[in-house]
Amino acid sequence: MLPGAGDHASTSSKPHRDLIKGLNKMLNRARGALGGRAGVECRTIPFEQHGINRAAISNNALKVIERLSAGGFNAYIVGGGVRDLLLGHEPKDFDVATDALPEEVKHLFRNCRLIGRRFRLAHVHFGRDIVEVATFRANSGNGTGERRLEEGRLVRDNVYGGIEDDALRRDFTINALYYDPRANQVLDFTGGFDDLKSGLLRLIGDPKRRFREDPVRMLRAARFCAKLGFRLEPQIEKLIPEIGDLLGDISPARLYDEILKLFLTGHALSSFEQLRHLRIFEHLFPDTDASLQGEDEGYPRTLISRAMANTDRRVEQGKPVIPAFLFAALLWDPVRLRAEELVEDGAGEREALEQAAEWLMARQVKHTAIPKRASWPMREIWFLQPRFNKRQGKGVLRLLGHPRFRAAYDFLLLRAETDDSLRELAQWWTEIQHKPEGAQRQDALGGKKKKRRRRRGKRKPEGSG
Repeated sequence: MLPGAGDHASTSSKPHRDLIKGLNKMLNRARGALGGRAGVECRTIPFEQHGINRAAISNNALKVIERLSAGGFNAYIVGGGVRDLLLGHEPKDFDVATDALPEEVKHLFRNCRLIGRRFRLAHVHFGRDIVEVATFRANSGNGTGERRLEEGRLVRDNVYGGIEDDALRRDFTINALYYDPRANQVLDFTGGFDDLKSGLLRLIGDPKRRFREDPVRMLRAARFCAKLGFRLEPQIEKLIPEIGDLLGDISPARLYDEILKLFLTGHALSSFEQLRHLRIFEHLFPDTDASLQGEDEGYPRTLISRAMANTDRRVEQGKPVIPAFLFAALLWDPVRLRAEELVEDGAGEREALEQAAEWLMARQVKHTAIPKRASWPMREIWFLQPRFNKRQGKGVLRLLGHPRFRAAYDFLLLRAETDDSLRELAQWWTEIQHKPEGAQRQDALGGKKKKRRRRRGKRKPEGSG
């Protein structure tokens, strides 16, 4: 990319923009003639080897590439979309990478919005569908734009470069593949195609430096291994447990978003196992991890594992999943243990649970922020658990009508799967909720009906009409 070209792109005249496009074309041709960036080989993979079907690609993504090409720019499908197509999976979305600057993309598309400060991106809107367009970024400060690191961590990455630079700054080799729909070929600068075929997850560049730039890459490594069934490069597998504390530099809100990707996209159980294997689960849920120490297949590991498996099953069946339920399972054991201590000190069962929840959330928020839309339902699931112990009285009917009854009941079933003493209780609640309302009242109130007092009217005098 021409240095400084982005400084005036949004306000320049048409002749100026045409000049920039012409110079971009010349620069791209020069790169091709020189074989690209020094030391970087580009492997061109033809259709006979990659087998990607253009019909599987979003029409809107293809429209974006066609218009960018008509405007004099190079553009490719990149990242997870290419990876999933090569694996025979249906991509969730299709991202586009181009040598056009964000302002130049916006000039070509009236339906475009520029977003982001850390990573400047263009979003091209087609109704509800959004095609994300990213300008090729450089891996050093040699390009045009701004790049800033704080204590080795990448806080802004808007230095633009060529496609070779862009490939080298991506995280894993399997995410650094570029598909050119015009030529129907895949470009590979990092050996990602072979890694994809062999099921190997390999980081691009020096692992220590790349993880320090963005520690979330450790979570992404766990997620890709869990999702794709890949194995980690041995060097990375050994390194991650040693530097997991770098996650402490990431905002708890961002970690929450990453945890949703790990646990709510159909591979929660394998993600949980990967996080524990790599010893980074302890940096996300330290109190839960402490309760798991020394546990192999016993409680509470079994409770969490079954919650994860249930979540995966619901995702596979297309059923809705709520973060509150999963977090309730993940954090239940430290809450339960703390509540038991408070009960021993004289607190009531409900009061003990509320105090334990406050105590735990004050600690958990330092590691993973759980927003109120998830934390309040989670607490309600916990607080309803003691109410299941009472099987007589109007409280039974009130609990059956509680808006959070179903989630709390499912949680009771989950607990009963790992605690034999709860199975009879769970069975009782299973049966009563399916009975007619009259039978529910009979079971809850013992069949006792309030006797109506007969009204005694005034006695009529003898001889009256």
